[in-house]
Amino acid sequence: MSEGTKLLERLGDAVADIRGRMTPDAGMDAVTWFRVGGPADLLFQPADEADLAAFLKLLPEDVPVTVVGIGSNLLVRDGGIAGVVIRLSAKGFGQAAVEGDNRIRAGAAIPDKRLAALALDAAIGGFHLYHGIPGGIGGALRMNAGANGVETRERVVEVRALDRKGEVHVLSNDEMGYAYRHSSAPGGLIFVEALFEGYRDEPDAIKAAMDEVQHHRETVQPIREKTGGSTFKNPPGTSAWKEVDAAGCRGLMIGGAQMSPMHCNFMINTGTATAHDLEQLGETVRARVLEHSGIRLEWEIKRLGRFKTGQEVQEFLGQML
Repeated sequence: MSEGTKLLERLGDAVADIRGRMTPDAGMDAVTWFRVGGPADLLFQPADEADLAAFLKLLPEDVPVTVVGIGSNLLVRDGGIAGVVIRLSAKGFGQAAVEGDNRIRAGAAIPDKRLAALALDAAIGGFHLYHGIPGGIGGALRMNAGANGVETRERVVEVRALDRKGEVHVLSNDEMGYAYRHSSAPGGLIFVEALFEGYRDEPDAIKAAMDEVQHHRETVQPIREKTGGSTFKNPPGTSAWKEVDAAGCRGLMIGGAQMSPMHCNFMINTGTATAHDLEQLGETVRARVLEHSGIRLEWEIKRLGRFKTGQEVQEFLGQML
């Protein structure tokens, strides 16, 4: 009996009133943009916030919970993910609407690009960055996503979230604890929606800024590949791609994984990569950059799950530098 089936049996009749979809042994390769990864023991897609709260209240505390979004900046290891993976549905958490002057309330499952389009229609400036981020708002809130010199923290007023017991929390911008590509909000919180604020602007100016973002992506990023976006965070005082390039890693391949020749801070699945190939490539690059420049690149891509036995990947390939 699979781990997912065992977990469903353990939950038993307690989930009879849950309206969302529960899928045991769900392949995460269908969720991530890399198109790799082992199965989640149980994938749960709640119908709405009330359904999510009800599920969390009945879930035994010893069952691990992992939250994923659109999967654009996510690498799931080949051994899969233990416990429950929660993925918010577009139907239940993908709505957005203008609220008051220059404010937009958006569900965590709405794609970044759709939020940018809504802001354009409402003549609200400051959201053009989301036109170029291929992810969802939940991920943008968690990692303080940014592009073209603007970050999520500049737009957030408050964030609504549920904790592991299904209780509601509302966090202010300060309570999110934003820093570069980081939020210090408790990791166990599940963001369900957020209130954003921009500023009044001319639609032509907003559209021009969005077009500039799109042009930049199309000309310098491998957006038509199986990729997870920027692989490493920019170190202080330099750019990750410059350090990767200087260490001779542009185009470097391990198995079916490659550092893009077009933008060498983008890791791509050329068609046959495993999650092990991709993570091994990333750690090889980190080791070479560390040896070349002494810089310890930090992953921007989120890596989750279990290694397959015998395919563990050590940070910096185990270098003690």
